[in-house]
Amino acid sequence: MSSTAKVSGKVLRAARKTSRRQDFSSGTKRALLENAAQLFTDHGYAGTSLDEVVAAARVTKGALYHHFPSKLALFESVYDRLQEQTTREIEKAISRSKDPWERAQIGLKAFLEVCREPHFRRICLQEGPVALGHERWAEAERAASLGIVQRTVDDLLKDLGGGEELSDSFAIVFYGAIRSASEYVADAADPDTAAQEVQATIGAILAGMRLLPSIDLEIDAAAETVAGQ
Repeated sequence: MSSTAKVSGKVLRAARKTSRRQDFSSGTKRALLENAAQLFTDHGYAGTSLDEVVAAARVTKGALYHHFPSKLALFESVYDRLQEQTTREIEKAISRSKDPWERAQIGLKAFLEVCREPHFRRICLQEGPVALGHERWAEAERAASLGIVQRTVDDLLKDLGGGEELSDSFAIVFYGAIRSASEYVADAADPDTAAQEVQATIGAILAGMRLLPSIDLEIDAAAETVAGQ
């Protein structure tokens, strides 16, 4: 065997070992995240220990600390993972329609469905503010949701033929309404009924907005009213 062939063989074996280590590390991290998500859902942040997480994931404490330096870091990764999954699910649902009003209703319905899903409800809506602190939690919620709300509002205003200068304020108002609605659903004794109420309420707001003869006329009238006070 030539020296070149020997070197190539060594390179291939080293690459395979590296790939196996990466696969193992990736599998370990995934097992930790999935089992931690279930434990945080069942017992909350304070009621879950790292010993329980490593036992459920069947890994060592050292393996856990290789990926996550603390329980808070583990929780934050679980939280971010759920938020990213939710964003993808909502965007996928919205993409099925080209009508901006239908897209808004579809997006709202998809989000309310997620709010009733046990993992998201407990971890992102109930435990998030406690574990992360309200400021960090609010920042993460805003980063995950405001972009979708902003694009939805922009499409609605474009369809109405005006009001682009109020795009940011519309987005903030709708974002605030949806965020409050998510907390309402999460804390409700009957989340399904609460979600139906929210869907109907925001649906009525959207229906009224769609009937405006001109969003620009409404803005001008509001400005005149403020100026006359």
